[in-house]
Amino acid sequence: MEQISFTIVMVCLNPGKKLMPTLQSVLGQDYGNFEVIIKDGISIDASLSKIPADSRIRVFSKKDTGIYDAMNQALPYVRGNYVLFLNCGDILHDDRVLSSMAKAIEEVLEKDKESGRYAAREKLRIFYGNQYNRLQESLVCSVPEINDFACYRNVPCHQVCFYDARLFEGRGYLTKYRVRADYEHFLYSIYERHAQAVYVDVVVADYEGGGFSETKENRKCSAREHREITAHYLGKLKSARYGMIMLATLAPLRTKLAEDPRWSSRYNQVKSEIYRRLKK
Repeated sequence: MEQISFTIVMVCLNPGKKLMPTLQSVLGQDYGNFEVIIKDGISIDASLSKIPADSRIRVFSKKDTGIYDAMNQALPYVRGNYVLFLNCGDILHDDRVLSSMAKAIEEVLEKDKESGRYAAREKLRIFYGNQYNRLQESLVCSVPEINDFACYRNVPCHQVCFYDARLFEGRGYLTKYRVRADYEHFLYSIYERHAQAVYVDVVVADYEGGGFSETKENRKCSAREHREITAHYLGKLKSARYGMIMLATLAPLRTKLAEDPRWSSRYNQVKSEIYRRLKK
């Protein structure tokens, strides 16, 4: 079977000291079949001058209108079978992330071959894992099964999702969404492209925390975009029902616990145990 190849996309604009740790976490992987695309928005802080000469790295500089436009600009250059968008400041958790993901993907493809259900790589898939939140110093486990409620409530962040690159052919992120374009594309992949989301019990990325979507202003924007996106893919009635369930199960309080460094570690331990039992 052809070896799985990965494209790691990093977008940046004056990233300063954040660029190199992110890049080094990729270059230090024990799995060699990957490339790195750095899409720069015309930085003026000299950070790009520190990028080492490496045939696996390609750098493109062009003005963009924001993070999702920058991601879209990188898409035509993707050569790998699977693509991961890794923000500057976030890092791959350890040097075995890509080899662990490649092994998981190969096992799924081998089952396809044995069952005769799909030709090799015929089925579109998103392979995703867990994240470690550095700001909160806690492991955040992704939901192990993607269903309608999970799509409403808690899809994995893009830093832990390895997309089949074909899911971006002809259609990238919708830049009309300032905060939730990655969330929208995940739902688009599931509901319109009929992609299968496959959970892999691996910590993929250490998330820096305190990102663009977490400011007070952008949280309000995020809530508006969430309502619009879920109404489109799930329907208004189902979305409203799931919203009531979230309120009834004290979702706002649980969010505060998850984001409070004093409680987040314990909260995520309990959540992980619940996910583990549900998976049995």
